Amino acid sequence: MFRQILSVETSCDDTSVAIVNAEGFVLAQCSASQDLQHAPFGGVVPEVASRNHTIALLPLIEETLKKANLSMNDLDGFTVTNRPGLIGSLIVGVMTVKALSQAYNKPFIGVNHLEGHLLAPFLKDNEYAPPADFNYPYIALAVSGGHSSLYWVEAFNKYTIIGTTKDDAAGEAFDKFAKMLGLPFPGGVNVDRLSKGGDRKKYDFPRGLLHEKNLMMSFSGLKSAAHRLLTKMSDDEKKAETPHLCASFQEAVVETLVGKMTLAAALFKTKKIVITGGVSANSRLREMASEMTAKGYQIVIPPIRYCTDNAGMIGYAGILHLNAGESSPLDQGPASSSYEADFTVRLREQI
Repeated sequence: MFRQILSVETSCDDTSVAIVNAEGFVLAQCSASQDLQHAPFGGVVPEVASRNHTIALLPLIEETLKKANLSMNDLDGFTVTNRPGLIGSLIVGVMTVKALSQAYNKPFIGVNHLEGHLLAPFLKDNEYAPPADFNYPYIALAVSGGHSSLYWVEAFNKYTIIGTTKDDAAGEAFDKFAKMLGLPFPGGVNVDRLSKGGDRKKYDFPRGLLHEKNLMMSFSGLKSAAHRLLTKMSDDEKKAETPHLCASFQEAVVETLVGKMTLAAALFKTKKIVITGGVSANSRLREMASEMTAKGYQIVIPPIRYCTDNAGMIGYAGILHLNAGESSPLDQGPASSSYEADFTVRLREQI
């Protein structure tokens, strides 16, 4: 029985370490953001990301152990994100955990970053716990800068992709729109912040595939429409209209996400929905989700610390796999994509 493990997450630009027990309780979590390092480039630079992981990871491991008042001898094993993600970033985490596994003669397992997001609502700590009656099965919307997909989560290790974006992810669309407006990185956060007080209906941006009877999404048309509009506006006009532009663009993204999520719930005859991933921090998305609870939906959104890339969710997914008798061989490497066996794919492109 694996009681508590140390987990590492380095799939993109956030370095995160956590200690998680078998009940999903996060004993400690320490993370380091690289936003300042990537801001001059307007996006994540893979080489910069991997280099900064090498600087941050070992100190974070020491800090996490100290925060939990534990030593390596108190741990039963290790988990690490090994897929999908930036290969250079993944290598840092995977090689570090392999070294720890060898040094302390304890097993490790590489887990899927997206599975972590799907299981994040089950995490607990001194300030958060999921609703007492929340359990499988449920619809999950995993939405971030790299992913925008809908899942039918029937049980642990039984996940079906039922819808996804045909092109850009929602978070990517937010970041590209922010860049068009000249807003600093990370763009999605700034679009959300500047939308406050803006008129959501002033600009009629397209809602890609929203009215199609399927679970597919598209954000490239929205991004193109925004670009066409902004090229016709002067710098002074864009500056004056920024709150309205941000609010209108955000509304188009969120309406699309909520519309597809609601359709998925109807198709699978459930009122239980999870929203996770970095974009789940968006205030308008959380507001619309809150409105859905008044209609009888059970919406579970983990705290922001468990929505963005974090080691807590990786630890919980990993300890479940370890307690199911699984572990990884020392020759397991990082992968830029999910394994074929990770998810069943049944895209609802026609309904």
